[in-house]
Amino acid sequence: MNIALRLASLALLLALWFAGAMVAGPRLLPPPQAVGLAIIAEARSGALEFNLGVTLARVAAAFLLAMLLGTILGLIMGRSRAADRIGDPWLVLLLNLPALVIIVLAYIWAGLTEIAALAAVVLNKLPLATVTVREGARALDRNLDEMALVFRMSRWKRFRHVVLPQLSPYLAAASRSGLSLVWKIVLVVELLGRPNGVGFEIGTAFQLFDVTKILAYALAFVAVMLAIEIFAVQPFERHVSRWRPKPA
Repeated sequence: MNIALRLASLALLLALWFAGAMVAGPRLLPPPQAVGLAIIAEARSGALEFNLGVTLARVAAAFLLAMLLGTILGLIMGRSRAADRIGDPWLVLLLNLPALVIIVLAYIWAGLTEIAALAAVVLNKLPLATVTVREGARALDRNLDEMALVFRMSRWKRFRHVVLPQLSPYLAAASRSGLSLVWKIVLVVELLGRPNGVGFEIGTAFQLFDVTKILAYALAFVAVMLAIEIFAVQPFERHVSRWRPKPA
């Protein structure tokens, strides 16, 4: 039943796309078959695989770095009131600073380099991860901490068997929201200052008003990210939350 509903929804989307293409014309909204042929042409030339690979590499590097730093900072701020008071103004600043401003400043200060691009993406993702993990650290059961001290567990064992299981749902939430944010910011970073990647190709197609190529790269990249969400992020979220009682 669920599969049938999803297929019906997809069929409705394609029908609306066909209708919109007929009304707007192929120049403004090319039909699905034209976009499909463009995807095949880009794939045969090797450009699609190359640019997807470059963008995914940037997404992975920025995501992992932001999650690592965000987890460390979130734990420190959630467990220490002094650290929380010192770091909170920085978090508020980064949370409210527009992503475009961070990207532009990173390119101005560090040049149009790969390091500047990754730093801009990480700074956009870092506060969100930190805030999520901080809330998880604040919700840790103090009684379990005391039990670990009574049994003289080492710091690593305490983290592995006491802290991490309680923190895992928050890490899963930060991962899901963070991944959706990172890949969008990466596309903007590539459009503004990188010589390759999906964002660069979309920017080039925009300058040529090539809507077919824009949709081809956008849909191909969205398909890859949906596959990552379905086959990696969701199973990870279910795995780390398996110990929690399921609702009746």
